[in-house]
Amino acid sequence: LTPFGLFAIAATATGTLNLEQVGRLQVYLVSYVLVALLVALWVLPGLVAALTPIRVRDMMLLTRDALITAFVAGDLFIVLPVLIDASKTLINRHHLAGRHEVALPDVIVPASFNFPHTGKLLSISFILFAGWFADAAVQLSDYPRLALTGLVTFFGSLNVAVPFLLDLFRIPVDTFQLFLASGVINSRFGTLVAAVHTLTVALLGTCAMTGSLTWERRRLVRYAIITAALTIATIGGTRLLFARVLEQEYTKDKVLAGMHLLQRSGSSVVRRTPPATPPSQAGNTTLETIRARGTLRVGYLPDALPFAFFNAHDDLVGFDIEMAHHLATELGLGLEFVPVDRARFEEQVTNGYCDIIMSGVVVTTRRASRVLFSSSYLDETLGLLVRDQARERFSSWERIHALGEITLLVPDVSYYIDKVRELAPRAKLQKFQDTLSVFGKTAGDLDAIIMPAERGSAWTLFYPQYTIVVPEPGIVKMPLAYPLAGQDQALASFINTWIELKRKDGTIDGLYKYWILGQNATPRQPRWSVIRNVLGWVE
Repeated sequence: LTPFGLFAIAATATGTLNLEQVGRLQVYLVSYVLVALLVALWVLPGLVAALTPIRVRDMMLLTRDALITAFVAGDLFIVLPVLIDASKTLINRHHLAGRHEVALPDVIVPASFNFPHTGKLLSISFILFAGWFADAAVQLSDYPRLALTGLVTFFGSLNVAVPFLLDLFRIPVDTFQLFLASGVINSRFGTLVAAVHTLTVALLGTCAMTGSLTWERRRLVRYAIITAALTIATIGGTRLLFARVLEQEYTKDKVLAGMHLLQRSGSSVVRRTPPATPPSQAGNTTLETIRARGTLRVGYLPDALPFAFFNAHDDLVGFDIEMAHHLATELGLGLEFVPVDRARFEEQVTNGYCDIIMSGVVVTTRRASRVLFSSSYLDETLGLLVRDQARERFSSWERIHALGEITLLVPDVSYYIDKVRELAPRAKLQKFQDTLSVFGKTAGDLDAIIMPAERGSAWTLFYPQYTIVVPEPGIVKMPLAYPLAGQDQALASFINTWIELKRKDGTIDGLYKYWILGQNATPRQPRWSVIRNVLGWVE
């Protein structure tokens, strides 16, 4: 069943990858093939030639059929007897062992078969590729751990070791499907390298045990120079090729800026400047006033990515803007969006300037003592927005503490300030209100912006030189809720019930996937298919 399973996985990957992802997958395929050929055709045979009288040409000609068989079949085991005989022939031809010692490959090859060979070790490169592919790159400081852990885990099956390594370095395990799909090609070259590796171990092992290794400085220097030159040429040429062929314009910022509302209410107006506060009607509850007016007045913060912002078409969109359209539609009301001041929104909503504020407002103890909030509809995670190269330095609160008196930019919200002072007491805090104004003001690798991870991820699309980090341990959650007009408990009870309904019917979850996770942010067109486009069997 294995061939059918591999075909199904390859077919699924082919049908779900877009052209950009296919282009990125080519990076791994081409790089793996070129490095495998370099190792199989020069690095390992050249090492034998540098330490023994056996020439690379003799080694390759004698084992050519076995190497081709291993490559085509993708199975090292079936060519082991041929490789053993070839190593004996080479040893006898160059008189490298006595009559009894010539049988050493019969012992060395089976013994080495259970150890990770070079072909397996090349698969470690997939972990690096998967991290780059999924925008979760493995840090340079983690390379030694990756090499050591990979060496140990590759004593077992690759199909077990690779998912383990992906999970260990926090890379989405879904990328393992790419490993299986690319294995249709890469496994052949990996087996080719494994065959040359086995032959190399047999020859060098026998010569080492018989004292036939030669340590000539001239030959070793020549081998090192040629190997370095070929490696540099391979890596440099590959990089130049991909730089020309796969050069693509950065477009992720356009994806977010191009997002639109999935549902609109029948009538909606967006105010850019604050209108006058509507007169209150004595004796009426807020709900009665809203129904009498026929319009729901929603306050918004214009830069509250991804909850409320203006897209490339100058439309007000976002998670909470979408929620506002749902609320107005279900109430059968018109919708009026009015801007609120981040520094004065508590006063504005309390005085009846708007009925509700829907822009990802964090609930804090002090805010809750002054403003009536709905129940929480979403939780955010405290994170840090840092430059890419400083990501590892801010990966834990312990490391942040060890950095000393660094400067952290923090929103002018008491909850954030108190938490950061508790977790990073040595840091200097600078408050800010306008998120857009802080970008470009940080200097050096040791500065960071305190920001919820959900919002930070959206800002990194516009500023790709930054990345979001959630320090561990002690992940801090912050609830989001809607500030409500006055102290109207009837309105609060209604909004709380409505939030629970939206949670139960999947609306909140669906909008979270769209606006926060970015799923289906760019509609994917079905790929051309014989069954659909030629035969017309499916829609």
